[in-house]
Amino acid sequence: MRFFRSWVESPLKTGAVSPSGPALAAMMARHAEPDREGPIVELGPGTGVVTAALAKRGIPLRRLILVEFNPAFCKLLRTRFPGATVIEGDAYALGDTLKGALGDRAERPLASIVSSLPLFSRPPAARREMVDIGLSLLAPGAPFVQFSYALVPPVPPQSGRFDVDKSSWIVNNFPPARVWIYRRSEDPAA
Repeated sequence: MRFFRSWVESPLKTGAVSPSGPALAAMMARHAEPDREGPIVELGPGTGVVTAALAKRGIPLRRLILVEFNPAFCKLLRTRFPGATVIEGDAYALGDTLKGALGDRAERPLASIVSSLPLFSRPPAARREMVDIGLSLLAPGAPFVQFSYALVPPVPPQSGRFDVDKSSWIVNNFPPARVWIYRRSEDPAA
């Protein structure tokens, strides 16, 4: 109910009518890479459905940095996931939002980014910038995981910059969704 009320009050910020279902959350968590060193950042965790799937996958809460815009959701996340770092801030300004939060971890690249942001509510240039910034914070080859309800990726692949892979449709989610996995392109000179 809390999620639905938030969507009614601000649909472009919340982005979905209901929280991600268990199958979608599990698919997103499956693409995070817990064996890679570094923090795992979740963008737009809402009520914590994907966060719970990340924890169920065995990722320690102390490794999770949750970036949420909604103050009520931040309060809920701090209660549900003690030990995780919860940042009340703008995920669309990710570089600035994470600057102060990473502390001594700032020099280490991120292991994964898992995003539930409503990217299609933004213009194409803003979506591309979001993925570019996210990928610049990740270790080489690390994933930027994003879901959407669309037939096409929120940001199409860009030759020489980043590639995108996709999951099968998660049809038992309402509405059906797909997970898109972005990675920086391999540097052929390396």
